[in-house]
Amino acid sequence: MNSLNVAFTLSLITIFYNLIEGSASTYFGSSDDTLALFGFGMDSFVEVLSGIGIAHMILRMKKQPIDSHDQFEITALKITGWAFYILVAGLILGVVLSIIYQSNPETTKVGIIISIVSILTMYFLYTQKLKVGHSLKSDPIISDAKCTKTCFYLSFILLGSSLIYQVFKVPYIDAAGSLGIAWYAYREGKEAFEKAHTKKLGCADDCC
Repeated sequence: MNSLNVAFTLSLITIFYNLIEGSASTYFGSSDDTLALFGFGMDSFVEVLSGIGIAHMILRMKKQPIDSHDQFEITALKITGWAFYILVAGLILGVVLSIIYQSNPETTKVGIIISIVSILTMYFLYTQKLKVGHSLKSDPIISDAKCTKTCFYLSFILLGSSLIYQVFKVPYIDAAGSLGIAWYAYREGKEAFEKAHTKKLGCADDCC
């Protein structure tokens, strides 16, 4: 399997993993009243939109060298950007309501499990994408690898808030974790709009 095929396979793994992660996170986040886990799951669904754009980009790279996003990718970036901004608004509203009604999760055990699985998966995807990108001397693939680090960091935010609440029952730590996820979602949304505007393939500030 050549390097571009590997890159495309990794993009598909990213898409399908985020679909599974998003489904599990939103389900258990809703049933356990865990806003951070629910927000993490919604972020995963938005990452699917971004992943589709990346997969399309790699397919174009297999045909010929590219130096900018095409219209499909630009549209995907704009939809992704708006989806991230809507997620940010929803998470902030959720935090406000959780404080007003003094609500806390029933348990954050699932959040701990999902975040650990995500950390391991995102680390694997990051290192493999980076390896392929360097072997091809491809800035777009290296850029995608570096953007994967954002999901890696989000997983640590979820793990921290889930672990602290599960062990110490610290009030509103779940809400604090949600705000951390909202901050990264805002940065991802901003990055998506910047890339759609400039059409550049790079990832500003390594997306982190």
